[in-house]
Amino acid sequence: MERTDTAGAADARQYITLVTAVIGTLIVMLLQDPIAQDIAYHSFADTRTFFGIANFFDVTTNIPFLVVGSAGVKYCLKNASTGFWPGWFALFAGVAMISFGSGYFHLNPSNDTLVWDRLPMTIGFMGLFVALLSEYLHLRVGRVLLIPALLIGVYSVFYWHFFDDLRLYLWVQFMPLLTVIVMVIFFRPTFSKQWMLLTALVFYILAKVAEFYDGEIFILLSGNLSGHSLKHLLSAVGCIVLLLMLINRKPLDRRNRAAHGV
Repeated sequence: MERTDTAGAADARQYITLVTAVIGTLIVMLLQDPIAQDIAYHSFADTRTFFGIANFFDVTTNIPFLVVGSAGVKYCLKNASTGFWPGWFALFAGVAMISFGSGYFHLNPSNDTLVWDRLPMTIGFMGLFVALLSEYLHLRVGRVLLIPALLIGVYSVFYWHFFDDLRLYLWVQFMPLLTVIVMVIFFRPTFSKQWMLLTALVFYILAKVAEFYDGEIFILLSGNLSGHSLKHLLSAVGCIVLLLMLINRKPLDRRNRAAHGV
């Protein structure tokens, strides 16, 4: 009886942590004052034109998203019996669409074109979020939450666009990444190779750092590559890591799940 109570307490702590990561962060974000889009965001360091394409490198460094996104979509369609494939499909479909949306935005950076950059990003983030919930908790979770989650993601972009308030969009972007950490640390996996989730997260963090130091990196690299272009490449590498994880992972039986538990 004592072991059962201890296990129950552990389960309760796991779910409290998960709910805090999802709902708690949303409440905290909505309690903040509205966050307007900084117009200076559209002023990127590398504005060079090549072959008639403005902001050439910020545009063309989106091509890897199309490659890895298309490969991920193809893999999900061919392996629909493994894991919660609709969530992973949404992730990689969003990644593929980022190539077009972000490329379009960087041709003429503005709030209006930024909408088309952010829409596919929310599809990818929410697809990842629901895929993780489904595979760590129960596949039924994904069947219930995928469509509402995708709609919330899309809504967050239009809410920002019409009300100039980024709070919900920022939550949609960063909450799934926090969920990655919570799932890997506090829940037992149903598949191997879950360490690759954290590896992908590291690449995304590096991408955000590169984005923040856009101009400084451009100067450091002698004007050959900007931080924002590097952000695209690092983010694409993170997506490649996720695809490699899906390709190479194996289902874990109960004994192996305990061995892989952290």
